[in-house]
Amino acid sequence: MSETHRMIDIREADPTSDDLRPVVQAHFAHSETAGPAESNHTMDADSLAGPGTRFWALYESDQPLGCGALKTLPDGTAEVKSVHIISQARGRGLARVMMNHLAELARAEGVSALVLETGAAHLTEYDAARKLYEALGYSYCEPIFGYTNDPNSAFMRLALEPGR
Repeated sequence: MSETHRMIDIREADPTSDDLRPVVQAHFAHSETAGPAESNHTMDADSLAGPGTRFWALYESDQPLGCGALKTLPDGTAEVKSVHIISQARGRGLARVMMNHLAELARAEGVSALVLETGAAHLTEYDAARKLYEALGYSYCEPIFGYTNDPNSAFMRLALEPGR
């Protein structure tokens, strides 16, 4: 591991816990201001703790710096939810670390693909996220399970091949 990620620890966690609720709240607050309310699909802490969704926190020396979640979908895919790095820890590649962690877990569990919804190209608050997803091999696709076409949303998919 590089020097930047030497003390990074990702572990399954409770999004409603006292140390993680502020991280989830920061993500929710960002999403509320980044696009129109009717196009905001961000889950709050209680929703992230609900059935069918698993949540992970990214820690550095027991300080939570970010989070990410996977929501199991009935079509054999899993939706990436709530990947967020707190503002003071950005620029270190930690979102990439979380995204790779989620992909490795999903691949090991036999998930056919990871899918996600993010802000469309005209919502500049999501530029960095879209660039990261593209760099990780995600491609744009039709609306994913549970969504309809929305001019403020971009949908992306990463096929997972077992054992790779």
